[in-house]
Amino acid sequence: MSKIPAVTFTFWVMKILATTLGETGGDFLSKTLELGYGVSSAIFLGFFVITFLTQLAVKSYHPAIFWLVIVATSTAGTTMSDYMDRTMKLGYATGSAILVGILAVIFTIWYFSGESLAVEKIRTRKVELFYWVAILFSNTLGTALGDFLADDSGLGFAGGAAVIGSALALVATAYYFTKISHVILFWIAFVLTRPFGATMGDVLVRDRDEGGLGYGTKGASAVLLGALVVMVLFVTFRPRKADTQAA
Repeated sequence: MSKIPAVTFTFWVMKILATTLGETGGDFLSKTLELGYGVSSAIFLGFFVITFLTQLAVKSYHPAIFWLVIVATSTAGTTMSDYMDRTMKLGYATGSAILVGILAVIFTIWYFSGESLAVEKIRTRKVELFYWVAILFSNTLGTALGDFLADDSGLGFAGGAAVIGSALALVATAYYFTKISHVILFWIAFVLTRPFGATMGDVLVRDRDEGGLGYGTKGASAVLLGALVVMVLFVTFRPRKADTQAA
């Protein structure tokens, strides 16, 4: 039995909420509470391991558990990326390049293992492991890409979000009007929603004189968490048959 939700419009809304929460939540620990990127990464990686092992242990799809793991990969990805780019001083471009290479290796090994990369075929422990490792590093890469667009490119937070949003629109267009593999398009969209969430998180958190809305990490995280909880309750109490048919 698949333990992965159907890829519907609701899935993408929740993915963006979770990844944006990952950005604001990661910054809350590392910056607002001043724990630093290294300590925050250790905390969030521990949170990821706990939620990940719980996800492996269950026998069917549980929305609360699944989305907790997604949030864990997003928060850990935020602080891991910041540790590489800022504490280790690799820079956003170099950090992004390294993470692109790591993600490419993961997908290559997954492909040559003989297992499909299609998410609807994730029904074995081995494929589950590939899936979650790919998600962890895709969310880490997304943070670095979002920071690169917002800071190094000169686009700013809103400009970076607009660029990523346009790229996602192109992927959606390709999905409906071209014969490009839907598996490839899914993973491209999955990676792109992370920098979209990262830049949107910065828009929510940063002060107005920096081009943000000034909600701060605590306020933005609370709002995003509340919205995600509502969505999780919605999909939990809605028959999954509707998701399957929509997919």
